Amino acid sequence: MPYSAEINRAKPTAFLFLIDQSGSMDDAWGLDLGKRKCDAVADAINRLLSTLVLRCAKGEDVRDYFQVGVVSYGGAVRVGFGGTLANRQFIPISEIADNPLRVEQRTRKEDDGAGGLMERTVRFPVWFEPNAKGNTPMIAAMEEATRAVRAWTELYPLSYPPVIINISDGEPTDGNPAMVAEKLKELTTNDGNALLFNVHISGSSRRPIEFPDAQMGLPDEFAQRLFEMSSVLPPRLVEEARREGFSVTPASRGFAFNADLRSLIQFLDIGTRTADLR
Repeated sequence: MPYSAEINRAKPTAFLFLIDQSGSMDDAWGLDLGKRKCDAVADAINRLLSTLVLRCAKGEDVRDYFQVGVVSYGGAVRVGFGGTLANRQFIPISEIADNPLRVEQRTRKEDDGAGGLMERTVRFPVWFEPNAKGNTPMIAAMEEATRAVRAWTELYPLSYPPVIINISDGEPTDGNPAMVAEKLKELTTNDGNALLFNVHISGSSRRPIEFPDAQMGLPDEFAQRLFEMSSVLPPRLVEEARREGFSVTPASRGFAFNADLRSLIQFLDIGTRTADLR
């Protein structure tokens, strides 16, 4: 049965994030006019990285069940995180845990137990910085992803297949990415094809559409194209999405349209839940 390989330190899996950092990412995020889209995406990626670290924590150790990479594209394509992790692809999660750019102190509202809210200071590691500049070379980013994923699958042919999550707010400026997306999804391990998920974000207040199984309701050709480019969810992720309250079917795809911050964080979290760790 595909997408059922055990994940362990000898057979890790991989997550690759393709992040649009073009000039339009400087615009406001939906109804939250005080937050730029690039800031919101960076926060979501940093929160997810913390979650991935926690999933791999066993006592004092962070076990290398996952390898994580990032490709950002805005004017040009850039590989890797910043600091000591710069210019590297598919970094073991233990190295990510040990090498944030910095750790910020942020406040979070929590239930005070008496029907109100209280603010608590929390540590917030930062690995990924916001940026917004230039055009949107999505094809070039996916070509870079294809090279990286091909090399990874050759190293780990028995592993759970890599998951690639592309986050963008606009049409690519270097052509139609559909063909390169298909080549990316054709890459395989013995456990199945690489999974490509797409998240469309915008400054619109329209209702988000998450994990659809058809193009109905998608307003334009670009949104429909991103839907077609997206992989069908494996059965485990269908179950996870349903458990989180999403309306999904066996034909649902890893695609979100007009995602707000809440749905983006949920989408990323569900998209990175794989087989049980050992």
